[in-house]
Amino acid sequence: MFWPLALASVLVVMDLVVFCISRRAGAAVSVFLLFYLALWLSLYRYQRGKVLAELIRFSTVFAHVENIMLDSLVLPFGILDMKGDLIWMNRAMRELFGEKMKKNLGVFFPSVTGELLADLRSSKIEEFPVGYEERNYRLLLHRVDFQQAAQQTDIIGDPSQYQTLAAAYLFDETNLREAIKITEDEKPVLGLIYLDNYEEALGTVEEVRRSLLIALVDRKINKYFSGLDGLVKKLEKDRFFLVMPHRSLAQLKEMKFSILEEVKNINIGNEMAVTLSIGLGFNGNGYNQNYEQCRIAIEMALGRGGDQAVVKDGDSISYFGGKSQQLEKATRVKARVKAQALKEFITNKDRVVVMGHTITDVDSFGAAVGIYRAAKTLGKEVHIVISDLTTSIRPLLTGFLESDDYAKDMFIDSDTAKELVDHNTVMVVVDTNKPSYTECPDLLRRTETIVVLDHHRRGSEVIDNAVLSYVEPYASSTCEMVAEILQYFADGIRIRNMEADSLYAGIIIDTNNFKSKAGVRTFEAAAFLRRCGADVVRVQKLLRDNMEAYKARAETICNAQIYEGAYAIAICPSAGLDSPTVVAAQAANELLNIVGVKASFVLTDFHNITYISARAIDEVNVQVIMEKLGGGGHMNSAGAQVPDKPPEEIVDVVKTMLRDMIEKGEL
Repeated sequence: MFWPLALASVLVVMDLVVFCISRRAGAAVSVFLLFYLALWLSLYRYQRGKVLAELIRFSTVFAHVENIMLDSLVLPFGILDMKGDLIWMNRAMRELFGEKMKKNLGVFFPSVTGELLADLRSSKIEEFPVGYEERNYRLLLHRVDFQQAAQQTDIIGDPSQYQTLAAAYLFDETNLREAIKITEDEKPVLGLIYLDNYEEALGTVEEVRRSLLIALVDRKINKYFSGLDGLVKKLEKDRFFLVMPHRSLAQLKEMKFSILEEVKNINIGNEMAVTLSIGLGFNGNGYNQNYEQCRIAIEMALGRGGDQAVVKDGDSISYFGGKSQQLEKATRVKARVKAQALKEFITNKDRVVVMGHTITDVDSFGAAVGIYRAAKTLGKEVHIVISDLTTSIRPLLTGFLESDDYAKDMFIDSDTAKELVDHNTVMVVVDTNKPSYTECPDLLRRTETIVVLDHHRRGSEVIDNAVLSYVEPYASSTCEMVAEILQYFADGIRIRNMEADSLYAGIIIDTNNFKSKAGVRTFEAAAFLRRCGADVVRVQKLLRDNMEAYKARAETICNAQIYEGAYAIAICPSAGLDSPTVVAAQAANELLNIVGVKASFVLTDFHNITYISARAIDEVNVQVIMEKLGGGGHMNSAGAQVPDKPPEEIVDVVKTMLRDMIEKGEL
């Protein structure tokens, strides 16, 4: 009723205008204006009480209806104080929790605590998954200032005692979560199964029994995965395609892929056990992406030596098995093919840059020198990237630097390499397949022609843009692989004595004087290098230690402790040593000579990074252990790097891992 009075101002203006025109007319209009105002005042006084009475009646009825509607709300709703005590519940929540008031919500949902309620913000609704009586709920909590609002309602008895309250809503999501679980369980998992040594295993069986061995392997694979609701289709004589629901994958993990051992146990007179490699992929955007993931997984399983399963879930990769040493291939066809491919890449480019891993060791150095000779044979410009000079390679490197037969820029640092590497350069990476472990990872982004030569098992981090990747875990060293490549690289290739010494030294170091990982092809490569001029006595002199390194190795062995009766753990002092990582590796090898020791772990600090050298003979897979610390390597020779943590702290971590793996039966 305020607006009629406000609009009267228009009449006042009109009256003033009329007065200016005619006083008599203005007076007449003023009379009517006064009558209008008197009429408005009488109506306002009469209607005001009536309207207020109607509003009060409506608000009273509305508040009552509002309370009834809130109480009858199907959604469980309640009001609780900041201690978690329920001070009011609607009918749905009373039916859920019972009629008794003043219960604490934490009794039903232990995750709801006073600290949780204190952290609530009034501007945001917080959600929490909770469970009660085998039902799943989504709990919404909202912090609200109820003091002023509570004075207008009779829901809360004495609102003055509550400064802040919280509103709680419960949404029953049991059926929704069950539907989501069913959907997740039925997601397809695609897989590829390869027989690693199909031809080799059949070659050890009498011809009349070969079909029986094949039938037993096929039956074992089909029966195993049929029990997991999986479908297996044979693609080739040694390859299978697998489709199974996601729920079966959890069973496979619980069984630790026992099919790997079951197939190896098949024996009908075959001297060589059949081994499997399994690659599984899921959670991709469609069947094509799932298949691509399982293809990558099977390649990783084969690249890591076979006899294992690799599960790829997007960017997450899990490994199972891999407890046996990969068998050495009798044929060298692959080496010949890779040698010819490498020759073509080098021929089509103007420059070759060779790079190993950080803290260059003898194997990395020798392999780089071998590639240097291959590229020089084709008349190409070649450079080897070495940033940190270690004591282990200093005698070998000095020989090249002092010789007039080699260019002064044969060895360059990372900064110089960045200026040289372009799209007309072949980047050859030796003795590592992890980009973060290379001398200069930036070089991998400066050219599209990258070649990887390595003998370490692949991990989740790999150089994925290589045009040629030759990774053979069965090889004793990268020098062995390069020596084979040189034999097929070019006719009449001439390897000089110092180059042969470097390659031979790499094999000597990585095989611990032919005591470990030395196969037939290892000795063949060594024989080839001997024919090229490698001298055993000269190499032995080059690999001798200085007194400080010898004392440090002796101190490391002296202070070693035996954990769980079978694992030697020691810390190698790094003070006064140019290359403590090399001394640590030597000490780890020496600890294996102790009776009862299955594996050795030697830790040392170098440039604020703890380096771990892990060694084993045949009973323990140290590669799996080191992968848990972000490292890798071989089954019996592996390592890891842990930055910003002292060796003493990492010793406790290694012990904890060993204890857990022993309890789970992984060791």
